[in-house]
Amino acid sequence: MAKLKHDFPAELPADLNDQQIRAVTTIEGPVLIIAGAGSGKTRVITCRIAHMLETGIPQSAILALTFTNKAAREMELRVKELTGKKLQNLTVSTFHAFGVKILREEIERLGYRKNFSIYDETDRISAIKESLREHRISTEGVDLYALGQLFSNIKIGRFTWGDGANDAYEPVYKEYQHSLKTYNALDFDDLLTLPIELFEKYRETLEKYRNRYRYIMVDEFQDTSFTQYRLMRLLADRNVCVVGDDDQSIYSWRGANYENILMFERDFPGAAEIKLEQNYRSTTTILEAANGVISNNTNRKEKRLWSGNKGGKPVELFFPQHESEEADFIASQVKKIMIQDKLKYDDFGVLLRTNSMTRSIEEAFLAENIPYRVSGGTSFFQRKEVKDILSYLRLIANTNDDVNLLRIINTPRRGIGKTTIGVLMDLARKNHTTLWDAMEKLRYSPDTLFQEAAKNRAEIDEFMTLIETYREEMLGKRLLSAKTRSLVDSIDYWSYLVTEYSKNDKIAKWKFLNIESLIQSMETWEKDPDNADPSLYAYLNRISLITRDDGNDDEAGKGKVNLMTIHASKGLEFPVVFIAGAEDGIIPHERSMEEGEGDLNAGPIEEERRLFYVAITRARDKLFITSCLRRRRIQSTTDCAPSPFLAEIPPHLIEHHEPDKAVESPEEAKNYFAMIKSKFS
Repeated sequence: MAKLKHDFPAELPADLNDQQIRAVTTIEGPVLIIAGAGSGKTRVITCRIAHMLETGIPQSAILALTFTNKAAREMELRVKELTGKKLQNLTVSTFHAFGVKILREEIERLGYRKNFSIYDETDRISAIKESLREHRISTEGVDLYALGQLFSNIKIGRFTWGDGANDAYEPVYKEYQHSLKTYNALDFDDLLTLPIELFEKYRETLEKYRNRYRYIMVDEFQDTSFTQYRLMRLLADRNVCVVGDDDQSIYSWRGANYENILMFERDFPGAAEIKLEQNYRSTTTILEAANGVISNNTNRKEKRLWSGNKGGKPVELFFPQHESEEADFIASQVKKIMIQDKLKYDDFGVLLRTNSMTRSIEEAFLAENIPYRVSGGTSFFQRKEVKDILSYLRLIANTNDDVNLLRIINTPRRGIGKTTIGVLMDLARKNHTTLWDAMEKLRYSPDTLFQEAAKNRAEIDEFMTLIETYREEMLGKRLLSAKTRSLVDSIDYWSYLVTEYSKNDKIAKWKFLNIESLIQSMETWEKDPDNADPSLYAYLNRISLITRDDGNDDEAGKGKVNLMTIHASKGLEFPVVFIAGAEDGIIPHERSMEEGEGDLNAGPIEEERRLFYVAITRARDKLFITSCLRRRRIQSTTDCAPSPFLAEIPPHLIEHHEPDKAVESPEEAKNYFAMIKSKFS
């Protein structure tokens, strides 16, 4: 088959494979493109749009829908580069932005005015609160986030009233909907549901848009929700192309429905199906490992990725004793491979099932002076509750630290008002002193001198006494972790969290566990036999290095190691990937195991397997997987079983990593893995 550049007037890539060329040139009728991981999906989509333009299809007739503004911008930029044309009339958009475009033109048909507002989450919660008050229902004790989710599910049709205990909120929902219309406002769900309502009520409006957008493309089709599918189905007359991979459907928790691929085949009989199975990213070894895992899913399109990059290093499997050994292993391998293979820090990806698992790895990177960035979540040491406790420790170490004093003077709340803080800041400014010195002055001055702030004298005295007591306890002495735990108890931080998150005690518990995790890491650090200085100052210096925002590494061209959740890694690739915490109850998550009742082919567990597949296929050249024998949870250590998915990787692709001080012989390691496999077979 002739290469692409000979087929088109535009300068398009000449190295597309046969299936990619077929996907690019099949522009009439319904088309389903199954695009495997690393198969050049975005390239195919942009070449396809460019080809359509070169064959004379006007820009205004093409609608390309994707999921993020970033993806839409990248797609449009690539088409510009391929065609050299200005694209004022081409519509490349997210689903929601496209919904806004329709509603700006047509919403008056539904009884709204064109200058409608779009509520963000804060506005939406306020409207729900007001609707509760209208029905004389106290907002105390109501989980407003959960109620908002219920209203969203009702609106998009996932739930209906009359199904259970939540029916009491039906009048509140109706009030909320009435409120939106009264204020000429839409919430995020309306941006999809109202265009659907418009098209279903007014056939002539639907025909208008069908005639305008005669060629429709949908990217990441496996991530579309049922509502997005309905909108696409209404608009798509004949020439519709959807691109996706059911093996990478990992967002059911936010409404994605991988079965939309099956619905597409039913609704568009005779659709051309094109499979992109050549992977341009990974070695054959990594792809065989991924194929071995995903082939165990029963509800999927049959496909098998292959690579021209033959061979490859084996998948290296390591069973560390605990998470600290796991983190040390990852850090040491990063340093070692970086030198051996002349890689940069940003060539490494460390993938975790949940963001709560980053702490030990962050600490290991600090110890080895490895720069890193946390994506898809907040760095452990940047979480509010962790920063609060660290601020107490920093103020104890240095009472002249105004920044940290202001952070915690009223956290937890101790009744020191803004007026008093303003008086203290004015006093410090006038006398060129610190806030602590100003507090000392207020503490011992007569009431008449600072009348506005004198009412908080007792609270200020109590706060200063707390800091002074722990300063005496902590400076130059050992048992820092035990004293920090005592400090957390003294300020009653748990009660503060319970009050702050009274509607969701799970968040309060999770945040308090983060504090416990901080104290545990402190305990490990001070008990380290190589730690010659387990003092408060040494600890804070160490933490400051973790939390620094230093661009020097990037400027030196080395970048930073990418530490992220598996969900956040989708669409990315790295020469070297570490999948950490491959343990039963983590991958697959224990919640999925409960929902699937232990059946490894139940829907929730199949999604976890897809998640593991996504993690494996992020690796280009080398893949490490770690599975701890024990992991610390709260204040106890529990034994861990390896993830059952490990037994689905073909054994000939695996090499067992032997630590420097081998606990087991290579033969014992093989026997151990055979035992794991038999357990889950």
